[in-house]
Amino acid sequence: MRISLLVAALALLSFLPLRAEEKAPDLYSIPLRDIDGREVKLDRYRGDVLLIVNVASQCGLTPQYEGLQKLFGTYRERGLKVLGFPCNDFGAQEPGTNEEIRTFCTTRYGVTFPMFDKLHVKGEGQHPLYAALTGPSSPHPGAIRWNFGKFLVGRDGRILHRFAPRDKPESEKVIEAVEAALGQE
Repeated sequence: MRISLLVAALALLSFLPLRAEEKAPDLYSIPLRDIDGREVKLDRYRGDVLLIVNVASQCGLTPQYEGLQKLFGTYRERGLKVLGFPCNDFGAQEPGTNEEIRTFCTTRYGVTFPMFDKLHVKGEGQHPLYAALTGPSSPHPGAIRWNFGKFLVGRDGRILHRFAPRDKPESEKVIEAVEAALGQE
């Protein structure tokens, strides 16, 4: 009797979801489009440290583009890629087309880091990338609250840190986390 109960309990446990650290989302396989509409995957950045940011051109936090570009310029040779994902989910602060967004970012802030197709980071139509970043299997789950939310992804594809929209790219805590991630092999 005890053995059959043990077998039944083990069978039930096999259906429970794995802990987040055991079931990390595979960010590299998620299909995306760059700002020019070309299909890409994050796999092209495998082995790099990624700072994934939902961005907007008409937000009070838009000047963070300057800090993001500076961070990218400082650490790109060591393997940091800042990836910008335009989003119009908060106060309709990114109403432009991809072409308008690219023009704004390059002429106003000199952005040279990779930019992607506008997508949804929350709600119905949430892009699979943000479902993976914010979902229950993420080590940092929870809805995106505003523009310029940031996720730091290690060279191995694990989500290491999540920074709030008001955490500036040049802040000590962001720089320390980036440097630590760049130092990991």
